[in-house]
Formats: sequence, C-alpha cells, structure tokens
Amino acid sequence: MFRLYNTASRKKDEFVAQDPARVTMYCCGPTVYNFAHIGNLRTYIFEDLLARTLRKRYNLVHVMNVTDVGHLVSDADDGEDKMELGAAREGKSAWDIAKFYEQKFWQDYDALHCSRPTIVSRATEHIEPMIALVKTLEEKGYTYRTSDGIYYDTSKFPRYGALVGSAHLAGLQEGARVEMSGEKRNPTDFALWKFSPRDKKRQMEWDSPWGVGFPGWHIECSAMAMKYLGNTLDIHCGGIDHVMIHHTNEIAQSEAATGQKYVNYWVHGEFLILRSGKMSKSGGTFVTLDVLREKGYEPLAYRYLCLGAHYRTQLEFSYESMDSASKSLKNLRTLVRQIAEACARTPQNTSRVQEWQAQFTAAMEDDLNAPKALALTWEAVRSTQLSAAEKWAFLQTAEDILSLDLLQVVSQPEQPELPAEVQDLLAQRAAARQAKDWKKSDELRDAIARAGYLVKDTPHGQETEKK
Repeated sequence: MFRLYNTASRKKDEFVAQDPARVTMYCCGPTVYNFAHIGNLRTYIFEDLLARTLRKRYNLVHVMNVTDVGHLVSDADDGEDKMELGAAREGKSAWDIAKFYEQKFWQDYDALHCSRPTIVSRATEHIEPMIALVKTLEEKGYTYRTSDGIYYDTSKFPRYGALVGSAHLAGLQEGARVEMSGEKRNPTDFALWKFSPRDKKRQMEWDSPWGVGFPGWHIECSAMAMKYLGNTLDIHCGGIDHVMIHHTNEIAQSEAATGQKYVNYWVHGEFLILRSGKMSKSGGTFVTLDVLREKGYEPLAYRYLCLGAHYRTQLEFSYESMDSASKSLKNLRTLVRQIAEACARTPQNTSRVQEWQAQFTAAMEDDLNAPKALALTWEAVRSTQLSAAEKWAFLQTAEDILSLDLLQVVSQPEQPELPAEVQDLLAQRAAARQAKDWKKSDELRDAIARAGYLVKDTPHGQETEKK
C-alpha cells in the first residue's frame, strides 16, 4: 500500500490514482530572479524521491513550472515583480535574468541527481491560457476590477481556506496576512491580472481584455497545471510555505473555474532552517550549492543530509551536519566498493534479497520514509546474512531511489606520491590555515599551483590533484 500524508485531509492517505496508467503530478518550480538556496533545493530533493518512487509503479507525468514573471515581492499583491527587481539589481534585462538563473537552477538540480520533470512549463510561454482562465472566472462572477488589476473575490468561494483549516483562515480574515486595501473587498482577495504602471513601461507585459499588464503568480500555476494534466490532478507538491496563500488561492480559482476538485493529494515539504530561523532569499540569509562546493562538499553530500530527515520534519542546517553527511557518504561508498570488488559487480537476486528490497520499497511507500530506507541500506551492506552478490542486487534497488552514485563510485585510482616540495608546502599551508593566516595560505596555494598541483579544501583536509 502506497500512503502519502495529504495536507488536505491532515493524515496519511492511501494513494489511489485516477488512472493507474497515468499518474499526474505538478510541482511548484523556481522563481528565477536569484540563485536557488539549499532550502529551496531540499524541496526538489523530496519531490524527486516521490517521483522516483511513483515511477516504480506508474507511468508518471511530472510537470514543473518556472516562474519567470508575476511573482511579486509581497503576498499583498503589491511591490515589485521579483523579475523586474532582479533586473534592476544586476543591470540586465528581466529576460536575461530569467535565462541565467533558470540555467543555474537546472545545473544545481542535476548536480543533486534530481530527475528532470516530464514537462517544464515557463510562465512567459503560457500567457494565453492564463488570460483564458481569468476570463472564465470573470464570466462566472468571481472577479472585480480595481485601479491596479483584476482581483478574485474570495467571499464568493465558500470552500476558501479549506486547505489551511478554520483556525488559520480566521487569522487571514482578520487581516493578519495583509493590510486591508481601500479597493480590496476582502483581506484574502488576490490579483489574477495586474496592470502595468502608468508612469513607466515594464520589461515583461502583455495585452489583455482588461489592459496591458502581467499575470498574478497564483493564476500561472493553475493555468499551466490544468493545461497539461487536466482539471483534477493526482498530486500537487511544494514547500510548506505555499499552503497558506499560494496553494489556497490555486484551489479557489481552479475549482471556481471548473466546478471540479483541483487536487486529490497535496504533499508539502518542511523548511530547512538555520539556527537563526528559516533560510530566506529576501532576508539575505541563504546558502547556495556553490557555497557548499567552495567549502569542499560535493552536492550529493547535501542530498545525503536531506535523506537523513523525513521530508515533513524541519531540518536544521549546519556545517557540522554537512561534515557528518559527507563522511557517512564516503564510508558508505567504501563499503559498496568492497562489495563490488568481491562479486565482480555481478548481482544475485535471491529470495533473501527480495525480502530486503520489499522492506526498502515499503519504507518509501510509507509516506517517503527515506531515513528508514537509508538505514536499511546501511544494514544490508553490513549484513553477514547476505553475500556480496546479493548485496549488489539490493543496492541496485536502493540506488534507483537514493541516487547517491553508489554503483558508479566503485574504484579509486591510486594517488601518486606527491613530490617532497609539494608535501612541505601543504604542511606549511595547513599550519597557516590553523593560525587563520589567510594571506599566507593563499600565497602557499599559489606556490603549490606553480609546482603543478591544485589544492582544494575539504571537510577532511587538503586534497590535491595534478594540473
């Protein structure tokens, strides 16, 4: 039985696909105005685990959007568009900003071994279906016009806020989310289409029946999800921060337009947090994958760290935890390398292996219990009851989901002995770093480079390679 925690029902539900031959899943993708931080990337790792697990049973159609217009800096439907803000920050066009940060996002996504979606849907390429959806809502009486846009009237949708629950909805209705605008009928009303400012021309704007402007963030996801996956989706994923506003608004506009249930299973991942609070781009407190690389961590060490915590629990990030994850991944690969050499990479799929595989699958199908699946992998590789060939067979099942390069990293070339001169420079540099003499450390790095070697600082010390 495949069970998922459904935010809508507030419990683990048995997953039953509408069509067993075609499971549909929509995931909220990046807003490409800045680098994705590792908190964002944790969400994509959990979604990848879900996609990989689903593909074992079903033909999965996985759609992810790319928000390259329309995401305002404020949930109150005011402030600048994040794309325009990014363009002003860097002195580039909004289109160039979108292209650059989307490309960087996919580089990070691939480095973490997240499997690509079936369909990538960019907001700027789907303006027509967004306008069509707004027109449908207008025809059905759910919209009204203000001086700055076309708004959705949440008072006309009786089920508004069902995803968050009555207690949270009461807070929204009291105006906890936004200050009440003079033109807004209800605090929870939201923009479907925003008009361009009269005093300046936006870089990203389109003609519409209501005037020149751009789509609201929420309408984007509904229009694109239903275009590719139909009126009712099997699964909709995202971060826990999307529940209160973005996904609540998606439900309201989608179900008002179609008269049908929008999503059967809402699945949300929890925050990655710093000791000072959640990781945030707007607050300037964020760490990117490149920062981890610069500190000597490989991207898959971060994936390993995320696998060690259930996706519905907050994960506190620290470099100490990254050290531990990096060391554990290295040790796991060492054991796998020994297994590969012992069985010449020849699997033997016996009844005992099938029992281990069944336990692994059961863990993943119990609301993506990756920590348990990872623990089972460690138990299997250390087991005295399984032969090397049986362990190799089990690892193929585990690697399909965990995707930690366990099967590829099966041999390490012997490192040639370093020249005495380089060894001496490395020792001096280690001492300089210990004394926090960064200037001398950099000078010694340059000297090592002149001797023909590159040096990299890792959690386990200095590593060198020949230029």
